[in-house]
Amino acid sequence: MSSTNIDVGFPPAAPVSTCHSARVFEDFERCYRAVQSKDARFDGWFVTAVLTTKIYCRPSCPVRPPYKRNITFYPTAAAAQQAGFRACKRCRPDASPGSPEWNLRTDLVSRAMRLIGDGVVDREGVTGLATRLGYSTRQLERHLNEEVGAGPLAVARAQRAQTARVLIETTDLPFAQIAFGAGFASIRQFNDTVRAVFDGTPTAMRAQARKRNTVGSPGALTLRLPFRKPYAADVLFGRLVSVGVPGVEEFRDGAYRRTLRLPHGNCIAELSPTPDYISCRLMLDDVRDLTTAIARCRRLLDLDADPEAVDGALGRDAVLAELVAKHPGIRIRRTTDEHETAVRVVLGQQVSLAAARTHTGRLVAACGVPIDDPAGGLTHLFPSLDELAAFDVTTLKIPASRQRTLRNLISALADGSVVLDAGADWNRARAQLVALPGIGPWTAEMIAMRGLGDPDAFPSTDIGVMTAARLAGLSTDVATYAHDHWRPWRSYAVHYLWAANMKGET
Repeated sequence: MSSTNIDVGFPPAAPVSTCHSARVFEDFERCYRAVQSKDARFDGWFVTAVLTTKIYCRPSCPVRPPYKRNITFYPTAAAAQQAGFRACKRCRPDASPGSPEWNLRTDLVSRAMRLIGDGVVDREGVTGLATRLGYSTRQLERHLNEEVGAGPLAVARAQRAQTARVLIETTDLPFAQIAFGAGFASIRQFNDTVRAVFDGTPTAMRAQARKRNTVGSPGALTLRLPFRKPYAADVLFGRLVSVGVPGVEEFRDGAYRRTLRLPHGNCIAELSPTPDYISCRLMLDDVRDLTTAIARCRRLLDLDADPEAVDGALGRDAVLAELVAKHPGIRIRRTTDEHETAVRVVLGQQVSLAAARTHTGRLVAACGVPIDDPAGGLTHLFPSLDELAAFDVTTLKIPASRQRTLRNLISALADGSVVLDAGADWNRARAQLVALPGIGPWTAEMIAMRGLGDPDAFPSTDIGVMTAARLAGLSTDVATYAHDHWRPWRSYAVHYLWAANMKGET
């Protein structure tokens, strides 16, 4: 593989968040104004399709806007591709930030889009996706076509095309390896898709990349992960460093680094903030994991959020206004692995950040798989469920009650009585969690917020939240006030409070 830079946005462009309009692509005048002003805030919310050229673009495309009569709008890149349009070579609409819509809701379509983004269709097919969601394939197809403008296969195809472009332009891998690595069933399907979506052959695209010097020497794959501004990277990366588990995570030379366990192999991800994007350097065992690795890094850093909507709502609140003004663009510290987060939250019950890191580090050292890291100090993968199930938790120096809670959680995750993944139903997961002895509302809300990405989770009994709210001038019950004033962004409110007072966070 090769080391270079290319913009990458996953999942493919999708509808605008509910704070603007659930079907903004249907508001022609509003969309056209965004295109005329080249408003980058709308990138990822819809795509512009030009009827005369059969090209689709992001709203901020730098070319001269076409005449009204010559354009139409689609909710997703997949829908535009299905209608016979190909991606603009100038603005690369597939590299837009993902839609915030799928991270705001817990309905069937949103859960499906999160799982597709994680590569489930490529690994398990549409039947596997439908089974995970508890629906028939026919129902799933109908719902996605109604809202996304394309079925699950078309959405996955758009994602495969983007992965293929990245590998064509940034590596020296043989095209056959790229085809199967990107998730295509055959080389013919790969060639046909690349021609249809990018209006060029793989050979021609690689030749153009060489002219731009975007194919480098063998090594890691380096990508640019876009986001919507503002982005309070200093706050988020500072938090990642403060809670990093020794051996699994580290901060080195200005970059947050961590190990990832992926479907086909392991990975070391290195993430560095810049003013305009996150630099992402991936060292993959298997190129087939590229899509999933990117999706999980984006999820960890909450890169598809809509800060304008969040800050616009919370910034008008008397308690949070000053905090929002001080740190605009705060994101939720999320996860690359839902099971890992659940285990870490339980280990962090009623202890300090330092103690939580110590307990988790001991767990990792005792049963995590060792990994080589020639470029740094990472030593282990976080343990899998099988490895956790085989581990004697009584060897951990934590109270017996917490040992039982941890054992119960691991068993429930292993037998499926608690389901935590990218497509989990947030409220059902909460109910499953609190049914376990030793897991109460604080633990369930922390897992919902960090592990599942629920933007409206609220651990109301968290010491850091209560302390910061009091210091910010809140004199009433914080849970009641949050319910009345901070919905549907209570998770972001929590992170603004933590930014003012880091105590109590785990």
